[in-house]
Amino acid sequence: MGIETMKNDSDWKSVLTPEQYNVTRRGGTEPAFSGELYLEDREGTYHCICCGKELFTSDMKYQSSCGWPSFHTELETADISRVPDHKFGMIRTEVKCSKCDAHLGHVFDDGPRKHGGERYCINSVSMKFVESIDHGYEN
Repeated sequence: MGIETMKNDSDWKSVLTPEQYNVTRRGGTEPAFSGELYLEDREGTYHCICCGKELFTSDMKYQSSCGWPSFHTELETADISRVPDHKFGMIRTEVKCSKCDAHLGHVFDDGPRKHGGERYCINSVSMKFVESIDHGYEN
């Protein structure tokens, strides 16, 4: 499929906060337990902060107590990219947005077994949360 959204560094810097830029474009990490989406528990969807691609739903989120928002699966349409990461003397799997190549976080194999056993550990600043609106209509 390939990366669809390409911008240069100055373009990204003009649309992202310094922290968003550092995490998504430079592979940084926000401090544990600091992200505004860590304890988010409303119904909704999580989108890439850089390009808006839908990545996860609130039904996929769970409390892992790792310090970052955790998801047990991704949306099938998210098609999140996986890249071997050997930084800091560790062997991890980095996850990136398949549409714009933004660094999202990492995926580990210590997630809920009933959902496949993976834990997507995602930086809050790499996502935008869109709350589902319940209009109270009943059929």
